[in-house]
Amino acid sequence: MKLIMAIVQDKDAPRLVDALVEKGFRSTKLASTGGFLREGNTTLFVGTEDHQVSTVINVIKRTCRAREQLVTPLAPVSGPSDSYVPYPVEVQVGGATIFVLPVESLEKV
Repeated sequence: MKLIMAIVQDKDAPRLVDALVEKGFRSTKLASTGGFLREGNTTLFVGTEDHQVSTVINVIKRTCRAREQLVTPLAPVSGPSDSYVPYPVEVQVGGATIFVLPVESLEKV
């Protein structure tokens, strides 16, 4: 057994949950917040047999694509902020961070 933890952007989460259900996988969804952009993320937990891990990962890869987005950096916390001019910066967002962990047992009640 494996536990797959996938951290995805909130915008991708509904499509990912639907795609997992279509393939017969159930998931548990948790709201989370990213550290870099401080934007909402979704963490999905999927318990599955070892031989189905690659199928789940492929569903995640097809559904959660990286894309470019313009963001305005936050002002510095310390130091003079009167000379700080926040120019938008293009960053890559989306995609997924995937962890695969061994599970001793899985029970659905």
